[in-house]
Amino acid sequence: MKTILKFILALLPYGVFALLYFSMKFFPSYEYNTIDIRGLYDAEQALCGFLPCEYFSMHNCAVLDFIAGISYLCWIPVPVAFTIILFMQKRYRWCVHTSLCFLLCNLIGFCIYYAHPAAPPWYAMQFGFEPIINTPGSAAGLVRFDELIGVKVFQSIYTGNSNIFAAIPSLHAAYMLITTIYAVLSRQSKWLIAVFAMITVGIWFTAVYTAHHYVIDVLLGIATATVSVIIFEILMSAKHLKQAKIFHHI
Repeated sequence: MKTILKFILALLPYGVFALLYFSMKFFPSYEYNTIDIRGLYDAEQALCGFLPCEYFSMHNCAVLDFIAGISYLCWIPVPVAFTIILFMQKRYRWCVHTSLCFLLCNLIGFCIYYAHPAAPPWYAMQFGFEPIINTPGSAAGLVRFDELIGVKVFQSIYTGNSNIFAAIPSLHAAYMLITTIYAVLSRQSKWLIAVFAMITVGIWFTAVYTAHHYVIDVLLGIATATVSVIIFEILMSAKHLKQAKIFHHI
């Protein structure tokens, strides 16, 4: 029974994340602040000197489309699977740290979504710079992966997107970075860390390659993940939290 409770505790943050994510559908961010469309587009152009997402929309290939699709499919399954691996290794402390830090990262990211609603590149490329409320989600460049394998994987996923005006920060860019960091902290094998690192970089590239995010979004996603880990580990190192019963023997 104690093992089952620990397992539930380890995976509970992912359930809380899912609940919060889907609840955003009932509380659209654009109802609270102005949507940033043109400003982010211009900032990307100023940063890079051109629009990488527009370049890749015209210059892409089947190999990169396949790699991009596989990488993006890992954004949630791999962090959850890693948490389960840690649990099976009886690394309970790192197991709980990984899932709770994942949740903290989302809480920070969701707050930014509402403070600064921002349109993804595909929106500007398809609809221009005027906000169109209730615009359905789009698989954007990931449609090419669906066409490649003959299954509407991403089209099905993004049709029910809870909040399309949530480009900043890219939490896709954050999740696998957190997973990789905790793989290092928990001293996993070098090959597993290498695999996680490759997936992380693959997701960063895919976010821009498929016009789901600007480079700016990805950089802010990386920053969000890094800040989340630092804040969480500082909190967990606090003496009173070390002694809290919920973390006893974890």
